[in-house]
Amino acid sequence: MIKRSTYKSMIATFLFSVLAIPQLFAAQAQPDSLFYDNIKQVKAGVLNIGYAEAGPDGGRPVILLHGWPYDIHSYAGVTAILAAKGYHVFVPYLRGYGTTTFLSPATMRNGQQSALAADIIAFMDALKIDRAIIGGYDWGARTADIMAALWPERVSALVSVSGYLIGSQQANKAPLPPRAELAWWYQYYFATPRGEAGYAANTRAFAKLIWQTASPQWHFTDSTFNRAAAAFDNPDHVAVVIHNYRWRLGLATGEKQYDALEEKLARSPVITVPTVTLEGDANGAPHPDPAAYATKFTGKYVHHTITGGIGHNLPEEAPQAFADAITEAGSLGR
Repeated sequence: MIKRSTYKSMIATFLFSVLAIPQLFAAQAQPDSLFYDNIKQVKAGVLNIGYAEAGPDGGRPVILLHGWPYDIHSYAGVTAILAAKGYHVFVPYLRGYGTTTFLSPATMRNGQQSALAADIIAFMDALKIDRAIIGGYDWGARTADIMAALWPERVSALVSVSGYLIGSQQANKAPLPPRAELAWWYQYYFATPRGEAGYAANTRAFAKLIWQTASPQWHFTDSTFNRAAAAFDNPDHVAVVIHNYRWRLGLATGEKQYDALEEKLARSPVITVPTVTLEGDANGAPHPDPAAYATKFTGKYVHHTITGGIGHNLPEEAPQAFADAITEAGSLGR
């Protein structure tokens, strides 16, 4: 026979479990509802930049940069982890994404690498952020690398997925082996008028294909994709993306105000700030071998390959690993 006290305990446990279910769901939704449904705007350089912000005002600043074709929601989980640890996290939309818009219709819809990096320096200036830990993947990693190389005084530490991604038009003239060229198929597609028209007509379908091929073991839901894809409705998105890839191949010119920066980047400058590089073990997008870029980081440096079928969108696929890398890079920079 079960004692009355035991019955009471069982009933209390059952009621607690039932009542806790809504709280559990609320906790799972917390990263988006708290941080990403309240997008802020700030005028910075040539842009009005939209960004998410979380964490205490006095916390150590962290700026997280997304890639193509993704958006700030790649960092929802990372943001929640870092904010809970006391970091002050900023996640801006890059030019051509989300609520980030150009202040003038006359400004060139430029996607060249130094322009994106200058945008984030202007973002820091506008928010009076003197130095920050910078993290990124894809376009965001390249932007973070450039910031660390050209403005090391503004970058206290760096986390870069796929390592050193700084390039130049001159370096990109060299042909790659056929299999490597195949991986860049979309770059050559974008070089054509048909490619530009095709991306404009099928932006979301195109982005979903890239998600699937770049992260072949990531089983994302339609809601996850659609949440990010809303950022591609930006009126400048297609123009910035097409210019980015055409500029890389020397098929489009940039703007003269960035010439001096590009000259420095063409010399493949080393990165001296404390750095953690990451790579997913199932990254289906073009990426260098970690051994090929290790010498480009001359400060305190650590590399981690994240296992478990992690693809190109590493922050969203492995948020704890990315958040841990931010913490680790920050400790290297102390």
